[in-house]
Amino acid sequence: MLDWDDLRHFLAIAREGSLSAAARNLGVQQSTMGRRLSGLEERAGAKLLQRTPRGYVLTPAGEAILGNVERIESEAMAIERVITGKDIRLEGTIRVTSVETLAAEILTPMFHAFQQAYPGISLEVVTDSRNLSLTQREAEVALRLSRPTQQELAARRVTDFAVGIYAAQSYLDQHGMPDLSVGAPGHRRILVQEELMQVPDMQWFQSLSWGADIVLRSNSRFTHVSATVEGMGLACLARFLGDSRPLVRLDPPAPPPLREIWMVVHQDIRHMPRIRAFTEFLTAALKQRAKQLNPG
Repeated sequence: MLDWDDLRHFLAIAREGSLSAAARNLGVQQSTMGRRLSGLEERAGAKLLQRTPRGYVLTPAGEAILGNVERIESEAMAIERVITGKDIRLEGTIRVTSVETLAAEILTPMFHAFQQAYPGISLEVVTDSRNLSLTQREAEVALRLSRPTQQELAARRVTDFAVGIYAAQSYLDQHGMPDLSVGAPGHRRILVQEELMQVPDMQWFQSLSWGADIVLRSNSRFTHVSATVEGMGLACLARFLGDSRPLVRLDPPAPPPLREIWMVVHQDIRHMPRIRAFTEFLTAALKQRAKQLNPG
């Protein structure tokens, strides 16, 4: 009978394309990955992965079993979630994911207060613009800026935050006040990368500043803040970022959108005591900061 642990190593190599990347993903030595793959292929009696100059690629036998192994992985994770969901201890680790600006500016004081109230629970915070998978246990709790669509996830909208258009006084002294009613021609602006432009605040900013030159693109909103403070151009920032910096908030001709903050957990673990304690604590804390997030 094939060992699930061997299959898990096979799956990691198939996804990553190299032993070193797969080893980092699983937190093991590279030599362990090679031994696991060799042992699996020996027991299976077939070559599953072929080493090429581009890395490891699936052989026909490997392609034939890939879907089956992914289904085994899904079931193993489901079993793990059911088991961990029965854990009644108010101790352990909670892995939380959020966008960096929200985590650094708003959530960190809440994390501190939570850890003081529940000293047996430690937090692992992953800031990422990607939506980490709660189904695959990349995180246990997510603070997201849009509602998830997966049925296996439990989500509740906890609050909103406002955005605005900002510029440094030094920029306005040099370039004048932009006319946002006609696209701010003759001005300069700071944006995210093209593939990230579909978010509501960027769409709104684009509709008001389409005539301005793009001087910087970055996926880091903290980079947007720094560039704006330096006087590089106009930027659309969350009010909790822009209002606390030495910047001028402009008066736009169209009202800005509100960005939503959603608390998301997997259905299987949402009633676990430490997860429930954390989500309820954070939900209450965010609602108490509603005025800062959306000053009106």
